[in-house]
Amino acid sequence: MPIGGFRGVVLSLIPGLNTALHYQRAWLVPDLRAGIALSFLLIPAGMGYAEASGLPAYTGLYATVVPLLIYAVFGPSRILVLGPDSALAPIIAASILPLALGNTERAIALAGLLGLMVGLTLLSAGVLRLGFVTDLLSKPIRVGYLNAVALLVIISQIPKLFGFSIEAPGPIQGIGAIVQGAAAGSIGVVAMLLGLASLAVIVGLRFLLGGRVPGVLIAVVASIVVTAIFSLQNVLPVVGAMPQGLPAPALGGLVWGDVVSLIAPALGIALIAFADTGVLSRTLAARRGDSVNGSQEMAGLGLANIGGGFFGGFPISASTSRTPVAEQAGARSQLTNVVGALIIVIFMLVAPGVTGYLPSATLGAVVIVAAASLVDVSGVSRLWRIDKTDALLSIAAFLSVFLVGVLQGILVAIGLSLVAFVLRAWRPYRAELGRIPGMRGYHDRSRHPDADRVPGIVIVRFDAPLFFANGGIFDDYVRSVVRRAERESEAAGRPIGTPIHTVILAAEPITDIDTTAIDELLELDEYLASRGVSLVLAEMKGPVKDQLQAFGLGDRFSPERFAPTVGAAVDTASGEFRDDIGGAI
Repeated sequence: MPIGGFRGVVLSLIPGLNTALHYQRAWLVPDLRAGIALSFLLIPAGMGYAEASGLPAYTGLYATVVPLLIYAVFGPSRILVLGPDSALAPIIAASILPLALGNTERAIALAGLLGLMVGLTLLSAGVLRLGFVTDLLSKPIRVGYLNAVALLVIISQIPKLFGFSIEAPGPIQGIGAIVQGAAAGSIGVVAMLLGLASLAVIVGLRFLLGGRVPGVLIAVVASIVVTAIFSLQNVLPVVGAMPQGLPAPALGGLVWGDVVSLIAPALGIALIAFADTGVLSRTLAARRGDSVNGSQEMAGLGLANIGGGFFGGFPISASTSRTPVAEQAGARSQLTNVVGALIIVIFMLVAPGVTGYLPSATLGAVVIVAAASLVDVSGVSRLWRIDKTDALLSIAAFLSVFLVGVLQGILVAIGLSLVAFVLRAWRPYRAELGRIPGMRGYHDRSRHPDADRVPGIVIVRFDAPLFFANGGIFDDYVRSVVRRAERESEAAGRPIGTPIHTVILAAEPITDIDTTAIDELLELDEYLASRGVSLVLAEMKGPVKDQLQAFGLGDRFSPERFAPTVGAAVDTASGEFRDDIGGAI
């Protein structure tokens, strides 16, 4: 392999190296600033989701630091932030706690094993190039998904913002619990004031200074200082202190039976993690004018999970709350993740108690602002103006994710997308084509009333592959156009009226044909032949011709029944040679 080719392969396999080689000096300050701001969210979020997974809080930091560093090297997205996730936490807890039987060390080992299994599943899928599943996540689905996730995150953080907590199985119940808690006087006044003040600082600085000053960092530092000075940690919920120490392997005491027990949860978590990551990654890439390879994303996420599981962590995915923080803080590259991870390590070694003064209400404000940046109401509005089917798909994705759950909602939305695709292919756009004097080509007569039918010839176009669901519609449409043309020809009277003797199918949009549609094409051909009308196939693609041959129709549709262009078919059928703007020669 040439040196240049080898270098290209290496850089494609290690996107972080490619970024380092092409790093721009202008990115440094934004990356450092974003990494610092991100670190103040990574610490409490990681610890909180670890506890939600039934594990010690410090494992959440291990599950944050190691995956961030690995993904910065092998992940294709420049600003995607990985870490513990709220959607995975309940599944992790349900998978490992019954096997751990109250033993904390065994729970940590099982969580690490689960992370390894999830990572190996994702890595294998990435190597096998199964990332194409992200192609099913169309723009309407991504818009609806992110709107739903943003709303779910905001609802989950509102109680924290007001200084109390709730337990609810879903967002609707969560809203009810918030209202009940507020009515019952559960709001902590001090926490609420700090939370709202943090919210005002973050939003205010963004609007006033356009994000040039990191409002998240200022709000977090200020709330820590205020809490420490006035000893508020005793009167309001705080995040709590970090552990002291570095990530280390913790996989002792495992047996093969544990692997068998965790196979099903690992597959489920891998699917959820990649669905989450794939949607967020593609959305961010589209915003920045980039593109992300789904298989490479899957492999990068897999390696991050393997590293996290081996070094005392648990399964992770992309974060829909922390990624927007990095984006809003101005992140430009993977260096943001590296800076955030290193700051966590420094705090774990030097000042593990600093987060003991960070109010949970401030954290809630940070997450709410970050989640709000994902909301795209105008995107739904644009979809409605452009394509109401796409808009309805987006709304369906939103409702599915919001009401049913992230994974189930995405699966429902994908299913609806496939149904919409079938419906569009079932009743595609179709047109009769005519000629406009002085204008090149042949044009849709329904859109160009001045387009005339070529005497004795009907030209039709069907804008979809032919398959079992639309073969009959194709047949019926061509017959109806021929009958209409014959009526109009008879009404015109001779010599102006000319009997229809040829139907030309402008077949370029037809990219495939199945056996059912073949039968419909044969029935149409027989129908036209019985009326003395010839069927000519113009501009038909080679692979479709090959399919006709494979079905044994080479004799029925001999070479003279194909034409390279519509114009060539018209020339042959009319007996005239015309120039390309409609003039006879």
